[in-house]
Amino acid sequence: MEEKGKILIIDDNEDVLFALNLLLEPYMEKIKVTTQPSRIEHFMTTFHPDVILLDMNFRRDAISGQEGFDCLSRILQTDPQAVVVFMTAYADTDKAVKAIKEGATDFVSKPWEKEKLLATLSSALKLSRSRKEVGKLQTQMLALKADEQLPELIGSSPAMQKVKETIFKLSDTDANILVLGENGTGKDLVARMLKHFSPRQEAPLVTIDLGSIPEQLFESELFGYEKGAFTDARKSKPGRMEIASGGTLFLDEIGNLTLPMQAKLLTAIEKRQIVRLGAVNPTPIDVRLICATNADLHKRVAEGSFRQDLLYRINTIELRIPPLRERGEDILLLAEHFLAKYNRKYRKEAKGLTREAKNKLLKYNWPGNVRELQHTLERAVILSDSNLLRPNDFLFPTATTGSEEEETQELNLEKLERKAIEQALRTSNGNISRAAELLGITRFALYRKMEKLDL
Repeated sequence: MEEKGKILIIDDNEDVLFALNLLLEPYMEKIKVTTQPSRIEHFMTTFHPDVILLDMNFRRDAISGQEGFDCLSRILQTDPQAVVVFMTAYADTDKAVKAIKEGATDFVSKPWEKEKLLATLSSALKLSRSRKEVGKLQTQMLALKADEQLPELIGSSPAMQKVKETIFKLSDTDANILVLGENGTGKDLVARMLKHFSPRQEAPLVTIDLGSIPEQLFESELFGYEKGAFTDARKSKPGRMEIASGGTLFLDEIGNLTLPMQAKLLTAIEKRQIVRLGAVNPTPIDVRLICATNADLHKRVAEGSFRQDLLYRINTIELRIPPLRERGEDILLLAEHFLAKYNRKYRKEAKGLTREAKNKLLKYNWPGNVRELQHTLERAVILSDSNLLRPNDFLFPTATTGSEEEETQELNLEKLERKAIEQALRTSNGNISRAAELLGITRFALYRKMEKLDL
């Protein structure tokens, strides 16, 4: 028997448990035994056996094997992938067939033949490992499916050419990367390109937005948990680091981590292992880290709000993404890209931008960067009646200083609101729900605005 693993043995006869423990000790990594079927779930959630060797007949019913089938049902409810081998002194063909149909892996008789028992358990261990590997691969495939399409990093400005050159230079390394840049610059797209051009290209990229995770959920989300670890933990769940093992983990908004969360993350990175909530044994991990933030982490270190040792771990290479205002003509390249995208989405036929519209886009400061430009083009495509986008199709915030300007702006906003609603209604062919969706408001809010504007 070459395979080694953990086995849980349940039998009402202590002599049988002693004999099996003695026989299997040289061949197993760990062995747990119990005479109480009621403790099976406890051992499954704390010991995590690879194989369960289960007696079919306990004191309540010594012949039918029904108690064993009841235990099997509870085991599979706890873990549908559990590998269970039945064992009984009253073996017959009907019981064996029923056992397999109800989810058991195999069936051995008492008294057992040593070689046959060892061969059966060896096969069961191989099956257990195979099932766990398949489960892991299925989870990773879901992560890969979400990352199938390589994003296009649009831009020919010197600043973006430098970013692209750096990505290609890093294509042969597993170094941890810290991506820096303002909100909306496309740090997530850069992370996906870094993964695509890397030795881990075929492995999953798992993303976690640390800015959106409450501190109390940080460990369960990143490290996972076992069934029963807390009130709502009805089944075990792997964490993001475990799912990403063998691939790349993208930690977005890492600057939002509190110091206690930073300490837990640092421990996992340094030890290259995690412990699920409610688990006893650690799980080894192998991930390449890509982190992103809009914060000045070096300044945070000086202020004492970010750990210097964690910064050293995550920024083997720092990659800065330029803001849109520093990218010159890239603004127009991106505008044309988004124009084509939203023409297709909303079945519009805007063919381009007037010279005046282009100048307006180039002069604007773009505090929201590429994300703001994308939303600006989407609104313009929805609301424009022309085949060319004009300056008035782009609505930017304007500062006001006096009561007269405020009154003029209020009047202009009312006109713009009326125009937006009318255009949304035309685009949706009068469908109120669709029009509200295009405008980004609720159906009831749209009804109120239409009543206010007498539409």
